[in-house]
Amino acid sequence: MWRLEADAAVPCWRPESPPDGVTLAFTTRRGGVSEGEFASLNLGGSSGDREAAVHENQRRTLAALGLAAGGLATAGLVHGAEVAAVDGPGHSRDCDALLTRAPGVVLTVTTADCLPLILTAPGTVAAAHCGWRGTAAGLPGRVLNAVCAAAGATPREVRAHIGPCIRPCCYEVGPEVAGRFPASVGHRTGDRHRLDLAAAARLQLLESGVPPEAIFDTAACTCCSPGWYFSHRRDGSRYGRHWALAAMSRG
Repeated sequence: MWRLEADAAVPCWRPESPPDGVTLAFTTRRGGVSEGEFASLNLGGSSGDREAAVHENQRRTLAALGLAAGGLATAGLVHGAEVAAVDGPGHSRDCDALLTRAPGVVLTVTTADCLPLILTAPGTVAAAHCGWRGTAAGLPGRVLNAVCAAAGATPREVRAHIGPCIRPCCYEVGPEVAGRFPASVGHRTGDRHRLDLAAAARLQLLESGVPPEAIFDTAACTCCSPGWYFSHRRDGSRYGRHWALAAMSRG
């Protein structure tokens, strides 16, 4: 289960019982220094926000979680289904998911409405940015396979965590998008289609063998809660980003 630490200096979603030596978090938009449409904890370096503000927001987030800034690993986020395995800090282009078995590496992917997914297995963590394109291309299942291969684990040993994202209450898509997903992960009213990204990711994980009791969802909608989350769908072309973050401690 996840809980929102709403009263913390940097409010984040944190798991109630994380694996030993593992730090997991989904950030909100609160607790930072950015202003205007980026207020306040914008963590997206390509958002158009002031670089100094983004760096301070990142520093605050890592400090609040007890993590070293020097271990930061980031992904290019191209709305695809590629997974990159990393053993040190740095930027991995042309991928939407990162995994590591290296202690001290802090995996981060940025999102606003896209679904952030964290997977854990013995000695392995992964973080993925699952937009509709990546999800339709099978990214949740692909990152699961990569985690199992890296950890030498079965899907039954994996724990999956779904963070704040746009939910079907707010996510209206065209028939060309809806048609790329099973009918069970959305609904249609007349000519309007509503897509449930979390249900689509969950279905891929379940079909690959992750037990239903090992999938944990914050159930938070980014578009519904402007006081807590950034949203591309709601806010237009200038908007901040959150982090999904996963790291294993040294030692």
